[in-house]
Amino acid sequence: MHWRIGRDIRRQSGAENKAAFEAVVKRGPPPGLLAFDGELAVGWCQLTPRKSLPWLDRTWRLKPVDDLPVWALSCFYVRKGYRRRGIASALIAAALQEAKRADAPALEAYPFDADVSPSASGTGYVSTFARMGFTTVACRDPSRPIMRHNLRRLRASKGRFSR
Repeated sequence: MHWRIGRDIRRQSGAENKAAFEAVVKRGPPPGLLAFDGELAVGWCQLTPRKSLPWLDRTWRLKPVDDLPVWALSCFYVRKGYRRRGIASALIAAALQEAKRADAPALEAYPFDADVSPSASGTGYVSTFARMGFTTVACRDPSRPIMRHNLRRLRASKGRFSR
């Protein structure tokens, strides 16, 4: 909820934040993806059009790079005991497929660079996104670049561009 409501997340109770997120889910579209091990949910990522996350625009280091209507992969959670087992990479791969299916031009992410900042990250790490084909498109803070994966490969076809 942080990227949706900003600092209000700390002003509201946990129950209020849970109710607000439940309203997001009910309103649709689904706000993210889940990873399962059998019946057990072991990971989650928030995946949505960037315009659904207005607080990103208020954070100087994450302000929009351009007017492209990108989708955002803004938050991860992987259950203890399942970390460092490829769950985040599987969620990123699924997010790429889902964003492409939704005809998003690009998928954007806001990971931490573990080489610059030792912070734990609920937004993923630069190295993981780089392995998945994301490139840095802006870096206003060395520890927190904006990375993108282009989902539309343009090719010349009889003098015209097409997907």
